[in-house]
Amino acid sequence: MRVIGIDYGRKRSGLAVTDPLQIVAGPLATVPTASLLDYIRQYVAAEQVEAIVIGEPRRLNGEPSESARYISPFVERLRRELPPEIKIVEYDERFTSTLAHRAMIQGGMKKSDRRDKAQVDRIAATIILNDYLQSRQFTDDTNR
Repeated sequence: MRVIGIDYGRKRSGLAVTDPLQIVAGPLATVPTASLLDYIRQYVAAEQVEAIVIGEPRRLNGEPSESARYISPFVERLRRELPPEIKIVEYDERFTSTLAHRAMIQGGMKKSDRRDKAQVDRIAATIILNDYLQSRQFTDDTNR
């Protein structure tokens, strides 16, 4: 089963997805946030999804950031409208946009391509999801 990662934005949201074995995550799409729930519904209908990890914006002190007020209602809608067996996980997303820009630079991406905000959103979603997978792996290993 796959895991979806979301970098939620007010205008558009980046999505990432794992392989079926949940070993690695890769970019999936960038969609207008207004149609995000429909996109997820369609994806869940076509693929087996175990969980959805949505970036939880926090300030440096750990408190929710201003943009958290836009994400909370969306998270509640996901919980109401998706099958209950799909876990909805909020995961700290501090610095993911910065890390996405760095990854693009280190990957040799041209400056004009780095200005593509949709691409930054997909990469940020991938970072969120890979971080989640790593944290879960660490937690799973220590609980054995």
